[in-house]
Amino acid sequence: MIVEHVIGNVADLPPAEHETLHVEKVVLPSADLVKRIQRVTTDHGRTLGLRLNSPHGRDGDLKDGDILLRDESGVVAVSVEATDVLVIAPRSITEMGVTAHALGNRHLQAQFFDASSEYGAQVMVVQFDHTVADYLDAQQVPYQRQDRVMPVPFRHAEHTH
Repeated sequence: MIVEHVIGNVADLPPAEHETLHVEKVVLPSADLVKRIQRVTTDHGRTLGLRLNSPHGRDGDLKDGDILLRDESGVVAVSVEATDVLVIAPRSITEMGVTAHALGNRHLQAQFFDASSEYGAQVMVVQFDHTVADYLDAQQVPYQRQDRVMPVPFRHAEHTH
């Protein structure tokens, strides 16, 4: 079967439906969320082909909980694997600026979250890299290494001069 559109997201379904709905999962690493065409296998062994168009004005990237298929037995939804990340919590705007500049020079993708996020603080999140951890240790910038399901996939930075 070929899937061309995301139907919705499990998180948007009514709470009563969550309790009775059978969810078959397609487990994907974060890097595969940006792929428009791919073959995937569910945790029940069903194989699906994805040929995704940009659904409903979205950016087109898959997200955790996206529903790929719905039938009489339930739904097939995306389940994103956790990514090995560094959650960086600078203590001041100056420390954040210097750190962001240094990491930007390495062309690392970063995601930023404010105090109302699940992190509970203003943080910068990057994919784990031992040289970044070494830099943060040397600069005494607070961070934690965590496995997290990221709301947006990290993309390889394009670079031109």
